[in-house]
Amino acid sequence: MKWRNDILEESRGTLNQLQDGPIREPDLNDRASSETDWGIELRTRDRQRKLIAKIDAALRRIKEGEYGYCQVTGEPISLARLRARPIATMTLEAQERHERQERVSRDD
Repeated sequence: MKWRNDILEESRGTLNQLQDGPIREPDLNDRASSETDWGIELRTRDRQRKLIAKIDAALRRIKEGEYGYCQVTGEPISLARLRARPIATMTLEAQERHERQERVSRDD
């Protein structure tokens, strides 16, 4: 919940800055740099929006008693993996298999 709340707080800060108005850099180079920075910031917020959905899904799995079990194999996900990635839905082995299959299908 703390991770989720931290992300939401950062998002509110970004929203407040966006509401302050457009970029008003008099120098074209400074304006281009500022616009690039904002583009990066907005992409980061979009990734974090998707992360919040994954956090919410993990919280739902906790309530339902499904947290910590691989959605592919049903095996327990290691504590080390869950500590490193609390939103993990697959064991490391299942995730590696999934990524290999994804890579192969992408190459076709």
